[in-house]
Amino acid sequence: MPLTVRRAIQCDVPSIIELLKQVNKVHYDGRPDLFRLATKYTEEELSGIIENDRSPVFVCVDGDGVVLGHGFCVFQRPENTNLLQDILTLYIDDICVDQASRGRHVGSAIYEHIIEFARQSGCYNVTLNVWSCNPGAMRFYEKLGLIPYKVGMEKIL
Repeated sequence: MPLTVRRAIQCDVPSIIELLKQVNKVHYDGRPDLFRLATKYTEEELSGIIENDRSPVFVCVDGDGVVLGHGFCVFQRPENTNLLQDILTLYIDDICVDQASRGRHVGSAIYEHIIEFARQSGCYNVTLNVWSCNPGAMRFYEKLGLIPYKVGMEKIL
């Protein structure tokens, strides 16, 4: 069945909420000391995000219109700095593929759509963060050609 990636619309909210639960479960399983079992956004918050052009959300749907995955993005530009170049970045806050749809190239379709959207929007780069407790995501992004550009570190006290 063909895949289509498009901007999310309000009727996608319930499906995106279900995907957010899957993302949260991965993070909770990897770092229960940091994450609670919850969703990142309420339906109301998600509705506002979808309507905001500064935080585009994309969904991948099959031929029947079923949401198979999402990609949350945020435009970023350094502010109040003498150090960083004035560049426009599209930050990928989250990509999730429904567990039942993995292996169908949904994630790479979303990623490629985001890359083209960033190019058309005049972005210099696309960035994202990966939790070290999610090695599958790290492998996925490396396979797509992403490379680390900074590393966060911690010491638990």
